[in-house]
Amino acid sequence: MSAMEGSRPESVVGPMGLPLTLASLPPRNTKRWIAHRKAELVAAVDGGLLTIEEVCERYGIELEEFVSWQRGVERLGMRGLWVTRSQKHREMFERRQRY
Repeated sequence: MSAMEGSRPESVVGPMGLPLTLASLPPRNTKRWIAHRKAELVAAVDGGLLTIEEVCERYGIELEEFVSWQRGVERLGMRGLWVTRSQKHREMFERRQRY
């Protein structure tokens, strides 16, 4: 057991305000990442339930993709994780950065 596992909380508050535990996280074989599942993983990392490295390894997610989920939550909450909306907001944000 690592030092992180010894100090990890049993649960954190999930995106819907309910307790989130390791057992209640999306299954490891999840392939379809809808907004609330992404938000659950972001909440798990933010609350110390898992590290970013553990999430990426456990779910086969690239670090850059997970970081984009964190940024989406920071900017717009769960709405920032909606794919079509994320693309629209990303394009708008990039346009603003250019001018």
